[in-house]
Amino acid sequence: MNHLKKMSEFNHADLLVIRKNLVHWYDACHRHLPWRENADPYRIWVSEVMLQQTRVKTAVPYFLAFVEAFPTLEDLAKADLEQVLKLWEGLGYYARARNLHKAACRVVSDLHGRIPSRFSDFTALPGVGDYIASAVLSMAFGQAHAVVDANVKRVLARLLCLDVPVNLSSAHRQFQTIADSLLDRNDPGRFNQAVMELGALVCTPAVPACSVCPIADNCCALSAAQIQTFPLRLKTKKIPCHRISTGIVIKNGKLLVTRRKLSGLLGGLWEFPGGKRLKGETARAACIREIKEETGLDVSISSFLTRIKHAYTHFKIEMDVFYCDYMSGEVTLNGPIDYQWISLPEIQRFAFPKANLKFIPLIDQTLNARKVS
Repeated sequence: MNHLKKMSEFNHADLLVIRKNLVHWYDACHRHLPWRENADPYRIWVSEVMLQQTRVKTAVPYFLAFVEAFPTLEDLAKADLEQVLKLWEGLGYYARARNLHKAACRVVSDLHGRIPSRFSDFTALPGVGDYIASAVLSMAFGQAHAVVDANVKRVLARLLCLDVPVNLSSAHRQFQTIADSLLDRNDPGRFNQAVMELGALVCTPAVPACSVCPIADNCCALSAAQIQTFPLRLKTKKIPCHRISTGIVIKNGKLLVTRRKLSGLLGGLWEFPGGKRLKGETARAACIREIKEETGLDVSISSFLTRIKHAYTHFKIEMDVFYCDYMSGEVTLNGPIDYQWISLPEIQRFAFPKANLKFIPLIDQTLNARKVS
């Protein structure tokens, strides 16, 4: 790129101006979010875990409910994992919740309940990577660790006209080095929040508000009229779509739910049994086969409920959901780690994946209709 700029081209005075302007803008324009009310490392930690892969607007109500249920790290450590997952229900990426709970238990049992203030100790905890550690240690403890998330990468890419794709994993180190050089070490927590907030509110992906940007005078992409060029991104492959069949098995008015293994995708959540269709297999046949394989039960399909579409990070699903009548057999699990026969109102006690949450309200409506008829 002809306009590529290096951090070394910013002299000390330039860096001071950038830092000063960013922080002054942040003080005047930042959003008032519940985790910014104080420098409690626990609340900051919870918020940063939730904000990974999640929009602020979505995270706020989850954060408020979570810290109300678990006001302290000790409260979280004492909680049952199922209770934690229920509060996380619908937020997605459930490994975040499992790791946060596991880390809280370790801090309480091994570290006398004190969140580590040393980078290496903090990153040794489950689910704590460089980003989480940098955010918490800078904002709660005032330590000079620069954060690098998607918003920060976009700001840096435009500020310097970086010819490195932001979604290239090997480029993260380069962005981290630049962020480290730009960091205001006298007030790292506030500066980190300023850069992230700038990316969220001003230096947005599609239509950045360059006219109100506090560092517009220093922006390489703006001066080169290449704002829409940056950040560079590698083209991603088309994500596959899996066809799933799921059964609502009914026996004596109770519904069968099974619990997934604690590790892996959606670990620890409850769901209605089912799985992927085989090549050439009908949705109905797949439903009957999957229930037999997972639970040992023989069922017959009574009716079709709905088709659900849902997207995960690396794949999509189309899920056909059927009502199934229990025919014979005793539950023998193959894959799931637990099961329950529950009444319809008891569904509220269990944490389900979002794809299940999309059709659960229909069960209520349909069963009530069936009772009336």
